[in-house]
Amino acid sequence: MKLSLTPKLSTFLKPSSALPPTHLRRSISSSSLSLSPPPPQPTSPKPKTPLFLRPPIHPATASDLQQWHHWAKTLASSVGSSFADSDNGPDSTLLLRELKWLVDDAVHQEKLENGEGNIRLRVSLEEMYLLWKQRIEERRPFQYVVGCEHWRELVLCVQEGVLIPRPETELVVDLVGEAVEGNEGLREGLWADLGTGSGAIAIGIARVLGSCGRVFATDLSPVAVSVARFNVERYGLQDVVEVRQGSWFEPLKDVEGKLAGFVSNPPYIPSDNISGLQAEVGRHEPRVALDGGVDGMDDLLHLCRGAASMLRPGGFFALETNGESQCKYLVDYMENEARGSFCNLSIIPDFAGIHRFVTGFRK
Repeated sequence: MKLSLTPKLSTFLKPSSALPPTHLRRSISSSSLSLSPPPPQPTSPKPKTPLFLRPPIHPATASDLQQWHHWAKTLASSVGSSFADSDNGPDSTLLLRELKWLVDDAVHQEKLENGEGNIRLRVSLEEMYLLWKQRIEERRPFQYVVGCEHWRELVLCVQEGVLIPRPETELVVDLVGEAVEGNEGLREGLWADLGTGSGAIAIGIARVLGSCGRVFATDLSPVAVSVARFNVERYGLQDVVEVRQGSWFEPLKDVEGKLAGFVSNPPYIPSDNISGLQAEVGRHEPRVALDGGVDGMDDLLHLCRGAASMLRPGGFFALETNGESQCKYLVDYMENEARGSFCNLSIIPDFAGIHRFVTGFRK
């Protein structure tokens, strides 16, 4: 996987990241779902095309590319451990690995006899200088530099204004898979991914459901909505995943009380902690996708309050949190403040053993 976050950092920052994919298409029976017309959607901006999907139309000589590569390698090596020492950022070893990935995405042909001749690039050599300078000097996330992130078996378009999906968040898809296993009522129902960002979770859930269910993906950001739609369409899932713009449950009023399940990786970092995040995160990723208020609980509690009215009886939910304290708070809230609405509440650890997810069912 191409990751710019160091493993030790991902345990306390927002965890939330092979082609060709399997294309999942199906027809939805309006009579079986009994849906009202969806709310009208505003026009979203056109997403940027990732480097690896751009046509190789920029000529360059092998010697010029080698000169750029030597400069880029020297710049990466000069970092040493300074970023890691300051905020747990990437060291030179990781940056040099990213440099290789950048070459893989940008260069159409790089092996020529005697190292000479013309090659084709997917971005101009001048822009390659600019991109790598941004990566090192501005700490611009590598995923924004190349325009994509590898997540599960997917390669997802990402750009500024869209949260980069983290590996820990992959577990949300697995939790849904476990919930629908042997439960056709859930598998064939309506699902929602709230605050979808790049659309990663929604696409993952759609691939789990196969030709059975349907997924709504909502996000307040028009940039995120545009990127999510791009990713959904690239994987041929536009008949399964519907992306809607709006805040949390607000775009889903037509399916209130009908959801078989919903998931969310909402903002959950306390406001005062944002300034201390790794520069790639705190300076560049959208604050609206990170900042969960004074204690990080604002959006998590909002989702809990709306869960009972949105889920049908027996419906499933999974929420990602900042860790054990937030998990316990949510479980306590649902057992006491929302008494009688939910059952089978569980706290699930992530890959690192950190208590990260809260799951449960509507009674």
